[in-house]
Amino acid sequence: MFYLYSFVLFLITLAGGSMPLWNRGWNEQRMKYLLAFSGAFLLSITLLHLVPETLEHSGHGRSGGLLILAGFFLQQVVQRITHGVEHGHIHSGGDHHHHVPVLPVFAGLAVHAFSEGLPLGITYGDAATLPSLFLAIAFHKLPEAMLITSLVYFSTHNRAKAGSALVIFAMITPLAALLTALLGERFQAIDTFVERCIPVIAGAFIHISTTILFESGTRSHDMNWKKWTALLAGIGLAVLTLADGHPG
Repeated sequence: MFYLYSFVLFLITLAGGSMPLWNRGWNEQRMKYLLAFSGAFLLSITLLHLVPETLEHSGHGRSGGLLILAGFFLQQVVQRITHGVEHGHIHSGGDHHHHVPVLPVFAGLAVHAFSEGLPLGITYGDAATLPSLFLAIAFHKLPEAMLITSLVYFSTHNRAKAGSALVIFAMITPLAALLTALLGERFQAIDTFVERCIPVIAGAFIHISTTILFESGTRSHDMNWKKWTALLAGIGLAVLTLADGHPG
């Protein structure tokens, strides 16, 4: 199932990221609803699955909390490079794309995407954790891939370059998961290193998801019923993963 999850993650990222190239009906308002849903779901999965696994089964003890805190503030540094694309900060169209340096943003997002794949390549005590994480990261990568494709396209006006960037981006997280799983089985040091990285990644997920939620409303932080629906849908789906019949 792990290999199937990885392949589906690649396809979801590829399909979602290609939307700006063919669907002109996709607008910033729809992006906000998708971001609200994905942010709520990622935050919920992180708190319901990844953080408990980190603190209960990985043997971090009190250091787990410190590593989560470090990951939270490390993400604050990372977003200076990525310009916040990982939480939908760049708008989905317009001249704003021309003021964003494409290569540094793509490089920063590549590192971010690789780190997202690390927790997908290890074994968890709760069988629901891995499929839930795959689902949460897949939903998170949808707006992320749309924005990076849009950024490359509006910066180069070249669909082939935008498509190539999308394919490379879509491959990074599944590849990181596969490398972690395969190398972790052969080398104990790698498995231990990745386990130590998990609370840091959990802290980064908390930063990303809460930033999405804070920015999903209006400038006055008002929330309409559609955004509340998206938020509650994300939380509700995450809660369902706690049941025996978890998704995936």
